[in-house]
Amino acid sequence: MIVHDLVQGSPEWLAYRAQHLNASDAPAMMGCSPYKTRSELLRELHTGMAADVDANTQRLFDAGHRFEALARPLAEAIIGQSLYPVVGSAGRLSASFDGLTLADDIVFEHKTASAELRAVMTGEDCGPALPLHYRVQMEQQLMVSGADRALFMATLWDGDTCTFSRHCWYEPDAELRASILRGWDQFAADLAAYKLPAAAEPAPTGRAPDTLPALHIEVTGQVTASNLLEFKATALSAIRAVNRDLQTDADFANADKAVKWCADVEARLKAAKEHALSQTASIDALFRTLEDIGAESKAVRLDLAKLIDRRKIERKEEAIAAARRALDLHIAAVNADVAPMRIQPVPVDFAGAIKGLRSFASMDDALSTALAAAKIEADARARIIRTNVTLFEAKADGLGFLFVDLGHVIHKAPDDFAALVDSRIAAHRAAEAAKEAKRKADEAAKEAKRKADEAARIAAAEQRAREQEAARIAEQQRREEEDERRIQAAHADEARRQAAPQSLVQDECRPLSVALASKPDAPAHARDAVAAIVAANDPATLNLTAINARFGGRIKLDAAGLAMMGIEHSATDKAAMLYRESDIGRICRALVVLAAEVCNQQ
Repeated sequence: MIVHDLVQGSPEWLAYRAQHLNASDAPAMMGCSPYKTRSELLRELHTGMAADVDANTQRLFDAGHRFEALARPLAEAIIGQSLYPVVGSAGRLSASFDGLTLADDIVFEHKTASAELRAVMTGEDCGPALPLHYRVQMEQQLMVSGADRALFMATLWDGDTCTFSRHCWYEPDAELRASILRGWDQFAADLAAYKLPAAAEPAPTGRAPDTLPALHIEVTGQVTASNLLEFKATALSAIRAVNRDLQTDADFANADKAVKWCADVEARLKAAKEHALSQTASIDALFRTLEDIGAESKAVRLDLAKLIDRRKIERKEEAIAAARRALDLHIAAVNADVAPMRIQPVPVDFAGAIKGLRSFASMDDALSTALAAAKIEADARARIIRTNVTLFEAKADGLGFLFVDLGHVIHKAPDDFAALVDSRIAAHRAAEAAKEAKRKADEAAKEAKRKADEAARIAAAEQRAREQEAARIAEQQRREEEDERRIQAAHADEARRQAAPQSLVQDECRPLSVALASKPDAPAHARDAVAAIVAANDPATLNLTAINARFGGRIKLDAAGLAMMGIEHSATDKAAMLYRESDIGRICRALVVLAAEVCNQQ
């Protein structure tokens, strides 16, 4: 706050006030002052001319200043700090303080105790119940000073003796403060566009049609003297000249007077008729004349009375319609500024604003004040939209699909709108996170299934390999067992061989054909026994490569060819088929037989 060294009421103080928006003018600006209308404040600030203060009002001001000075020590005792009167400003806002603490934390405001204040000030916590114009003034004082609260005191004094004193505390009201700031914004706009209206005329009192001459009639059986014709001409001329185009307060006042005047004409005519009748018998011409004037006056009176009532209603309707058009134009401009958004409708009870008002001047002022309040509300709603749009663009860029109802929710209070935006974005992100988590879970499940299938395939392959290995081992065991049986059989044959003739046993290692040729006289059964022993004891050690090597590579034998000659392998070594040494002789004999058969076929 900037402190100004000014004395309240001084020319310097008045010049300073003309350049600022003052706390004492805030109630009039808000349309809640019982002392000055908003229209009067607009005119005053436009012209720079304040209304003259009469002697009686000045006495009240002087008494108020004296009471304020006397009450300041009482306030200091309540607060516990010293108070000093000061003028301060904060930007364009200004306030004149009845008292301010040195720490600038408490404002003191004093008023003369009125009946209204005495009724509402029932305790220290009655601040919210104070009349609105006092609360508006103190709210601006708190804005300007930055104080925490205000002490409001109302006193009455008899000389230096306090006869009445009450106080209460007023705490800052954020909503009222915002309304005051919006009100000054609108007031500044209205002041910039203000045009001085025509000079106000005195309140119309109305005038009746031209004064008629005194009507006198004397009859003695016949009319002996009368100014009836002159009266008729004047009366009808005045009656027919009554204005029926009612627009201004003066027109309506004149019409009201004319209605009363017509009623007076009718009464005077009736009285004249009765006076004439009391003097003589009826005279037809006299009565017809009187009745003509009376009928004309009555018709005008009734018609004019209806016209007054109708035009009053029409004039009110025209003023209300003009205020509505002005508001519609302002709202259209506001909507153009916040497009594509639109502010919500601003309800205004223009009819209620002028209810009970009799003069059109007071109606126009009331409508102007109501219109200003509606414009302030429209501007406030536009500010909310602009604030919310800015927040929306900052937080919800790319997420507009979450706010298909943006045109509806954009009107929420900024804090509520921000909470709504945050909650929807959070919900969306949570849903997206849930979807991503589900996607990852599905992928993990698919991967797990793939791994399980792969593991099952590998397990199956390993099982098949184990089974094949088991089969191979079983086959190997079978062959080993078969070899064992053969060995055992060979051992048995060896035993039989031991029992055979020694000479044949000694030749067992030679080829069978050689052994038998050396003993041509051997019995047939001996020859068979030797052959069996040799075959049984001849181990299978020759593979196909070794057999082919025996023939010097001149022929190539395979297992299939040997099998065709009736010679089967006796053992295997892995994939190799093994044959006995004794099979060489059989192969040779088979080849000799085969060669002989081929030769015989030539």
